[in-house]
Amino acid sequence: MTESQDSSVEKHWADRAAEEVIGRGVASPVVCTGISPSGQFHIGHLREILTGDALTRALRDKGVSARLLFVVDNLDPLRKVYPFLDSRIFEPRIGHSLCELPAPEGPGTYDEFFLQPFLGALALLRVDAEVVRANEMYASGVMDDVIFTALEGTATLARVLGEVTGAEEKPGWSPWNPRCLVCRRLDKSQVLGWDRAAGTITSRCAQCETDTTQPARTGGKLTWRVDWPARWKALGVNAEPFGKDHASRGGSYDTGVAFCRQVLDYEPPYPMVYEWIALKGQGDMSSSKGNVLSAADLLTMVPPEVVRYLVMKTRPGRGINFDPGLPLLKMVDEVDDASAAERDDRSLELSRAAGFKPVGVPFKHLVLVAQIAQFDVERTLGILLKNGYQGLDREAVAQRVQMARVWIERFAPEEQKVEVPRELPDAARELPADQKQFLAKFAAAIRTLTDGEAIHNAVFGCAQTADGIGSKRAFEAIYKALLGRERGPRAGAFIAFLGPAWVADRFDAASRS
Repeated sequence: MTESQDSSVEKHWADRAAEEVIGRGVASPVVCTGISPSGQFHIGHLREILTGDALTRALRDKGVSARLLFVVDNLDPLRKVYPFLDSRIFEPRIGHSLCELPAPEGPGTYDEFFLQPFLGALALLRVDAEVVRANEMYASGVMDDVIFTALEGTATLARVLGEVTGAEEKPGWSPWNPRCLVCRRLDKSQVLGWDRAAGTITSRCAQCETDTTQPARTGGKLTWRVDWPARWKALGVNAEPFGKDHASRGGSYDTGVAFCRQVLDYEPPYPMVYEWIALKGQGDMSSSKGNVLSAADLLTMVPPEVVRYLVMKTRPGRGINFDPGLPLLKMVDEVDDASAAERDDRSLELSRAAGFKPVGVPFKHLVLVAQIAQFDVERTLGILLKNGYQGLDREAVAQRVQMARVWIERFAPEEQKVEVPRELPDAARELPADQKQFLAKFAAAIRTLTDGEAIHNAVFGCAQTADGIGSKRAFEAIYKALLGRERGPRAGAFIAFLGPAWVADRFDAASRS
């Protein structure tokens, strides 16, 4: 959809949000997203940054210079030992910043172990975001002013927290979480004082009984409800997508708005609240619970533009129930078909960002052909060529063949898995006489057919002429003769790809067995 189209057509959610942001009078808006690298970055996390990406692109499409930031909250402490962690290693490190922890496996740090695959996924998705690591952001000094402003406004912050959340803070509460120099924990120290001019904060660790004076830049972090609005001001944020948990009454967005206006003297950003992405049959995805499909894994199964489309086609306030089975294949074909037809659709336009191109073969067909060809690219191209697919890009087909292999291994229903035995299966030899009679008639009917739909229709015609056999038992005979089981892919297309002459020979053999 373009702006020149009929104004009665509802605008895309990203364009409506862009107009709201522009209406606030900001010349060069900053859109910000942020995620804590506490576990695998799953496709639910993608909804946040792709929502920000869509808004940023919509702003740029309207001639506005906009930036997209992705803040990695790697200063956050490890809150507990998650199921995927070794308790012997990580139990003693609870309360330590994620950037100071060892990687769960191999060399490197905890935060980068989870972050790097996600950054790779963002590159494939062509998300143009500036990555801001929280530890580097604090160390750079960009947070200095807001840190000490928050400390000076401690009494006001505590009062506002009580008013907005209905819960009073404990005596001695501070917006600053000091890091103990001895035990390295962020949750055991109390602020004793600070010196704005020197840029230092003094604290006492209840666990180590140690008093420490250290630079704010490296000596801790603001508590979450204060850190978030402080970041808005420090980075000049004008719009931010965030999950519905932060948007609840008395939640962190409400307190952030109050802190901005009463302490930080900053206009809070335009909110874009999004619902969760649920994994079908498993509920909302959660890194800490291990209920995830990682962003990187998803991109090994489907093209990047399809992942983008998953988010772009649904307004943020609606939940997404993600099914990685057959519906995922259908979504690939929905995007490819519309792209090939050059359909004017704003969701597709945002999904095709940076020039994604359709392959020209329905993915469901490609999954079938790739299995028949045993995932050999040249054999796959040969079968596709024989079935009328011309001018295919070898590299693009090769990528899809690999995606098909991963999808088959991880999420394909049994009837979509195809391994055609070279010899006649035992199940075919055991067919009753009426099903063998059907196979003989069907073999004669399809020898000269090439169109998958015509072959599929022939099943019903032959089933009617075979004595006492219905279409259900006809299909059962077909799959038992070809695969040795009762179910399989759509018969017409399957037989067309295998080659009707070869299939007819197989059916003749089954009818005589």
